[in-house]
Amino acid sequence: MEDLQRKIRSFTTVSDADMKFALQFYKKESVAKGSFLLKPDQYIDSFYFMKEGCVTYYTVDEGISQVMEFFTEGYFFTDLYAYIQEVPSHAYLEVMEDSTLYTISKKDVEKIFDYSHQLERFGRLSMQKAFINNFQRIHQIKNISNQERYLELLEKRPSLFQRVPQYLIASYLGLTPVGLSKIRKRLSKEAI
Repeated sequence: MEDLQRKIRSFTTVSDADMKFALQFYKKESVAKGSFLLKPDQYIDSFYFMKEGCVTYYTVDEGISQVMEFFTEGYFFTDLYAYIQEVPSHAYLEVMEDSTLYTISKKDVEKIFDYSHQLERFGRLSMQKAFINNFQRIHQIKNISNQERYLELLEKRPSLFQRVPQYLIASYLGLTPVGLSKIRKRLSKEAI
């Protein structure tokens, strides 16, 4: 659980005693490729930390998938809106490769926040980061060219291109698979 401890402490200082208290509530879980942590109309009561693997967070509207995020090693994740509002989800959390997660229930999250100001601060800061990430993603889709979004993803998260199908990367970038293919082809010609 050292990776989980490091991630929590990357947000704020947490004493060893508070960390020990918090970690007792996290359950290690192995999930197989192709399984779902969440489907539409289900409630979500868990928050996850990705130790190893990849989960795709997406919606389907009129038969078209829209990938919102890929959660890989070191990410905390859930369907945040459904989790906070305690409403049925509209999204999928699909496991893209055999994965190892640490899972904590909402009830246990509340226990650790009540127990320690440091842990509650971690929770607030991690939620703020999730909000900022969502805002930045919307900004990118609206204000950055398709090619720039592709290049930025390639620079920041190159392993995704070996881990998930290209059509999902295209969806994440707000492109069609053909559009992504054209960008890749144009860039390969420019490199020659």
